[in-house]
Amino acid sequence: MAEYINPDYVPEPEKMNVKKGLEGVVMDTSSVSKVNAETNSLVYRGYPVQDLAENCSFEEVAYLMYTGELPNKSQLEDFSKKEKSLRDITKDNLNVIKSLPKKCHPMDSVRTGVSFLGCEDERIWDATPATNLDKAIRLLAKIPTMVAADFRFKKGLDFIAPNPNLSIAENFFHMCFGKVPEARVVKAFDVSLILYAEHSFNASTFTARVVSSTQSDIYSATVAGIGALKGPLHGGANEMVMHMMIEIADATKAEQWMIDALAQKKKVMGFGHRVYKSGDSRVPTMKKYAQVMADVIGDQKWMQMYASLEKVMVEKKKIYPNLDFPAGPAYYMMGFEIDFFTPIFVMARTTGWSAHIMEQTANNRIIRPLSEYIGAAQRKVTPISERS
Repeated sequence: MAEYINPDYVPEPEKMNVKKGLEGVVMDTSSVSKVNAETNSLVYRGYPVQDLAENCSFEEVAYLMYTGELPNKSQLEDFSKKEKSLRDITKDNLNVIKSLPKKCHPMDSVRTGVSFLGCEDERIWDATPATNLDKAIRLLAKIPTMVAADFRFKKGLDFIAPNPNLSIAENFFHMCFGKVPEARVVKAFDVSLILYAEHSFNASTFTARVVSSTQSDIYSATVAGIGALKGPLHGGANEMVMHMMIEIADATKAEQWMIDALAQKKKVMGFGHRVYKSGDSRVPTMKKYAQVMADVIGDQKWMQMYASLEKVMVEKKKIYPNLDFPAGPAYYMMGFEIDFFTPIFVMARTTGWSAHIMEQTANNRIIRPLSEYIGAAQRKVTPISERS
């Protein structure tokens, strides 16, 4: 049925200032991260993200997300030991993932797997800080196992169990490919997880906080976050970037492709940001490690294409790449299927979601915005026999 829009509606700005997409609206406080539009910077708990990416492991950043501080050696060892002990998922959960249609998107698979994980947890309504922290670590540990299982099943391959002797990044490669690549590849992947871990009140994080504000459970909030992240205007953009590059195919044709795309007013994924106006602070670091991947595989095609596309967009539109632009080709050069790029994003962002869910739970007020009604004026219901 078509949506009814009142043709006689006239906006009354003096009565209500509607902020479409909540743009510019500050609805709460947070100590998890800060996106500074003026300086194009991003900090997690006060630490610049590029410094964390270069000097810390993803495990250290996950600890930082959950506790507010970077761990010392002993704390990191204890945290990693617990995370490694929780990586296994039940046979029932494995069978649920395996039974899904082979053509379903991997984001649907991980969404279903997380939902099933919630069904298995008898503490579903226990939202005390200690229990929610335990659940957050469980999500961190088990989501990579779910994603890797789906990666294998969709190829008709057997499941590879997690290895408790490997880091999160190493273990994911092990579960997907049966081997751990060279250190440069592992570092590039680990950096991507750190850069994707958190980004203030983005669409999926806000969604997770809305669900948490109803006093629903952490699994439901995470499932909601996954649903929001699936969209191509949010997490799915890294997939669309790679599809675009494959469509272009020839790096020497990239510049003209972009010129034509802009002339035709095509939506070009991987550029621009609601907050950043002159560059995403995460891009230089991810671009560096995308270049590392090009060096590892001995093929500069995608990075040459990257340079040409970026050059035209910046010169013509003054619009800069966002994190998805270098992340897409980086993941592709690592050997991952394109539709698994966003589930990898989930693996990282579960840390930020959990931090925000715990923050919301600690000082909760249900999130319930208003809307400006633009439908028909109040009218009388007439019997069906009298309607023309």
